[in-house]
Amino acid sequence: MAPSADRQGPTLRAKRFRPTEGKVYRTEDLTRWTSNPARMVKRMVDSGELVRLAKGIYHKPERNRYGVMPPAAEELVGALVKHTPFVFTGPAYWNALGLGSTVMFPVQLVYNTKRSGDYLLGGRRFRLSRQRFPMKPTPEWFAVDLMAHRDLVGLDEETLARGLVRALTIGTLSADTLAATAKEYGTRSTRQLITKASVAASAGATMNATTRVSARAAQ
Repeated sequence: MAPSADRQGPTLRAKRFRPTEGKVYRTEDLTRWTSNPARMVKRMVDSGELVRLAKGIYHKPERNRYGVMPPAAEELVGALVKHTPFVFTGPAYWNALGLGSTVMFPVQLVYNTKRSGDYLLGGRRFRLSRQRFPMKPTPEWFAVDLMAHRDLVGLDEETLARGLVRALTIGTLSADTLAATAKEYGTRSTRQLITKASVAASAGATMNATTRVSARAAQ
């Protein structure tokens, strides 16, 4: 007696699934290929095709000449938040702004729309927080985010203000973009600090321009 179409379907779909090296999958991701993803993923773990990272989360190891590569942070977080939008932030991004922060954390800070909490996955620690964030973060957004966390990194307001004035003066941050970003994502105290820094940077630029004109006139 031939197998029914219902019994053939999952088997045929399962045969077409080939996990991509380096990718991280959730069990439900496999429903495209089988009506019983739990059974399918167990079989793939048993055969060594997938490695279990946590309950319901699996990785297809990527190998190079040095051995097995760890899964990328983007892949891990994507699986944690069920492939919904997220953005990385934290000290590595704040420190790159040159505004005075130098602290590093052993935990990667992630904003998302799905969940909050601390997670250990694939040997990495993530702190997820449900926050509003832009889909394409700019340096100005990271600056506003740093201002919201300056106590966390031990950055006093005076040092931060000097860093802002310097960044605005040399053009690594845009005053207009920074003000618009703070209006959407920042607190009132953040907006006030940015306004003061922008005024100081503008005054400094005017003074420097006046000095150069006077120097040329005196020659």
